[in-house]
Amino acid sequence: MKHLFAALAVLVATPAAAQQKPAEAPLLLPQMQLHDPFIVADKATKTYYLFTRNETAMTGDRRLGTMVYSSKDLKHWSRPRVAFALPEGIWAKDGAWAPEVHAWKGKWYLFTTFHDEAATLPPTGNRKPYRRGTILAVADKVDGPYRVVRNGEPIAPKALMTLDGTLHVDAAGKPWLVYAHEWLQTTIGTIEAIPLDDNLAAMGEPRVLFRANEAPWAKGQRQADGDNVWVTDGPQFYRTGAGTLVMLWSSYGERGYIQGIARSKSGRLEGPWEQLDPLVRRDSGHGMLFRAFDGRLMMVLHRPFTFALGKLYEMKDAGDRVEVVREATELDLEAYPTHPCVQPHTPTERKVDC
Repeated sequence: MKHLFAALAVLVATPAAAQQKPAEAPLLLPQMQLHDPFIVADKATKTYYLFTRNETAMTGDRRLGTMVYSSKDLKHWSRPRVAFALPEGIWAKDGAWAPEVHAWKGKWYLFTTFHDEAATLPPTGNRKPYRRGTILAVADKVDGPYRVVRNGEPIAPKALMTLDGTLHVDAAGKPWLVYAHEWLQTTIGTIEAIPLDDNLAAMGEPRVLFRANEAPWAKGQRQADGDNVWVTDGPQFYRTGAGTLVMLWSSYGERGYIQGIARSKSGRLEGPWEQLDPLVRRDSGHGMLFRAFDGRLMMVLHRPFTFALGKLYEMKDAGDRVEVVREATELDLEAYPTHPCVQPHTPTERKVDC
């Protein structure tokens, strides 16, 4: 369940010192339209690449696809450019949600979700699901340009209304597509996995990893027809130094969007999965983890859900989970804290109760 951006860049006032930025990287995070952010820290070029849905207000390009920002320091960012544009004649008509990029077998692969509301699927009660799925594109360089694979057909079966597909490579080196199965089709959204071959094509049946209502903090969202539905969004994986497999994912709680985390009791993709306390509340979510070039574990997510901006956190690998250390407000210039944290660069190291 997503909302489209308004075609208007969101600008905020920042201190004069923050305005002194390199000409090739003139943007700060509060000036950047983004939703479902995904950052690749490319060691070869010492550059961070942030992928998100293309917004015409930012690139001047009206095509449906993915845009990419770049940065050397996670604070100052280039103007975005289109890294992938959906070719004409493809089944999809809208979307370009949740783009993410992974290295695989010497190439870079883009996973991103599209849909066509006119391509209806069998109804579920009063709800009318339609075709939605994650497609694959490939490039020789991390920042593209990307070209579609298999004519843009979804990786998961097209009869399933799915979104936010991510690549997970298990301990044996086997690739999997892990995705959210949309509540419009399932009522209770699920996180599911399907095995892939070396060409990243599906080669087996989907399996359910868990359901949204297994998380104590997740709340059903009442629909106009009286139904309660549970949302699943944005699965992302991380294996801790102690070998624990955790999954970031998002849903809705009592007060909006939430960045959740689950842990595999077996250390394997098949689980069973247990739900931990959320990482971030306050209408925040669809996060992912990456390593900064100085070695810090970082998380990027968007908040709020509508007219979203990027937010960065310094994280801790706690062995059996990951934890928020603090908000990296020196990078994202966030004025409204989301998490109990020690604010840096203050005389008293004041702890803010959020």
